[in-house]
Amino acid sequence: MSDSPDAPPASEPAVRRREQRAWYVYDWANSVFSTSVITVFLGPYLTSVAERAARESGTGELDVLGWAMRPEALYPYATSLSVLLQLVLLPAIGAIADHTGRKRALMGAFAYVGAFATMGLYFVQGTGYLLGAALFVLANLAFGASVVVYNAFLPEISTPRERDGVSARGWAAGYLGGALLLAVHLALYLSHESFGLAEDHAVRISMASAGVWWALFALVPLARLRDRRRPPAAGPGRPGVPGTRVALASFGQLWSTLRGLRRYPRTLLFLLAYVAFNDGVQTVIAFAATFADQALGLGQEVQIGAILMVQFVAFGGALLLGALARRFGTKRTILASLVVWALVVGAAPLLQTGAAGQFFALAFCIAIVLGGTQALSRSLFSQLIPRGREAEYFGLYEISDKGSAFLGALTIGIALDATGGDYRLAILSLIAFFVVGFAVLCAVNIPAAIRDAGNDVPERV
Repeated sequence: MSDSPDAPPASEPAVRRREQRAWYVYDWANSVFSTSVITVFLGPYLTSVAERAARESGTGELDVLGWAMRPEALYPYATSLSVLLQLVLLPAIGAIADHTGRKRALMGAFAYVGAFATMGLYFVQGTGYLLGAALFVLANLAFGASVVVYNAFLPEISTPRERDGVSARGWAAGYLGGALLLAVHLALYLSHESFGLAEDHAVRISMASAGVWWALFALVPLARLRDRRRPPAAGPGRPGVPGTRVALASFGQLWSTLRGLRRYPRTLLFLLAYVAFNDGVQTVIAFAATFADQALGLGQEVQIGAILMVQFVAFGGALLLGALARRFGTKRTILASLVVWALVVGAAPLLQTGAAGQFFALAFCIAIVLGGTQALSRSLFSQLIPRGREAEYFGLYEISDKGSAFLGALTIGIALDATGGDYRLAILSLIAFFVVGFAVLCAVNIPAAIRDAGNDVPERV
């Protein structure tokens, strides 16, 4: 089957399903970075490395390029830096993917940069907090870049009617893959002494193996997905323009993309809503383990057990919310999920210290809406962007997508510095993100936004 300019999804269902199955595997591959590295191990581990360095310095603080900071704030600030870099770079990366049509090559390059940076976390020990922070920033940036291109395949491999289901199954595959590897990590961590390993060594092996998993399973979508070549066009990416000039021209794409959004005001409004509520979602994910450790005094075995439960429940939750969207509409289902998120965040500071059962109950509520909120947001956004500019617009989308969030992490870091490390007050501040996101999403006329982008309106949105 030959590539054609701006090729729509294949008309044969069997051909679409083959690409869709390969597409699901990349969620299976990369979700272990979000699950094992970001959600479970890296925050507490990097904080412990930073605290050891602060003690040895004699000042109780870290010196990061001349900036003195509390060790508890290192991970939130590193998270903010990685997402700030995404803010600048991801739309340009999306533009390069759209203009060159070489989505597979770009996705593969960023996937392997991220995977090898994740493997490098094995060498973070002692007082090596700067190495750990640098590798995390690089891995998270590459993770986001690869997902920009990955998401841009969604409109190319599915019809508008299939979009919610395909997106939901991708998220479900990611949660299942993340859960299976996390189960292995949990067994290794809890039984590290029987393997002759120190606790921190078991953590480092777990993080490195997540990078190995990511690299191996990324081979499947890279082998099965196909590029859709685009016709010659003015601007970066036209034939005859050297690759270096393509990249340099595309790095100015952020301002151009934002200006172009003025022609799609409803798409912009949805994106603002998504940035608000997804900052809240991603910050809860990124700091759940650290909150359990610092605020509730729960051991890492409890944290991992709860997060493992979340992965399996979120697998079903993503499919459940996908089914609800088909019956009640995508927008209504997302709004309902945001109500649950706000209630969960409001209840978090009320949990008693050491109450593992309460933490598990709250984690279960999160799991029900976690995958569905993200999957439905992705599929709905794919309806709101003009054809041929998928990766460019998903670059903006990915700025606040899975793994970490700029404003939420920055809010946590500032709150921790201001309150002397009180995680209960810091987490409570996140409720504003869900309230704002809910209000803005209510104002978006989704059918009109889809028509504005030149796309067909599905039966239920």
